[in-house]
Amino acid sequence: MSENENHEENLSDEFRTLGLNLVNTLRTAWESPERKNLQSEIEEGLSGLATTLSGEIETFHESETGQRLRSDAAELRDKVRDSKTEKKIRDELIKTLQIINTELGKTAQSWSPKDESSPTENETDSNG
Repeated sequence: MSENENHEENLSDEFRTLGLNLVNTLRTAWESPERKNLQSEIEEGLSGLATTLSGEIETFHESETGQRLRSDAAELRDKVRDSKTEKKIRDELIKTLQIINTELGKTAQSWSPKDESSPTENETDSNG
């Protein structure tokens, strides 16, 4: 076997080993108790939130105030459909949802592991 073939085999072996190591690392992280606990807490929290909201919506829906609000909303809907107000309301709702999504993205990003090769905000601020 020539030296060139030997180097190619070593390179291939190293890439194969790298792939296996990545798979094992990801599997270990996914199966970790911390991740499972966090997932369980999130699922329980969302389930509790859904139950609470559903109950409160039903209670409000059946109340006199809820029925009056539904009637008022129907009247408002009829007025809004024929005016520029519908576009304004839609635009404001879109802006609000965009703000929420931006903030959720920032939160998710702050939970992600930091890339050690890029400067942190403090390093950027002190250097710039």
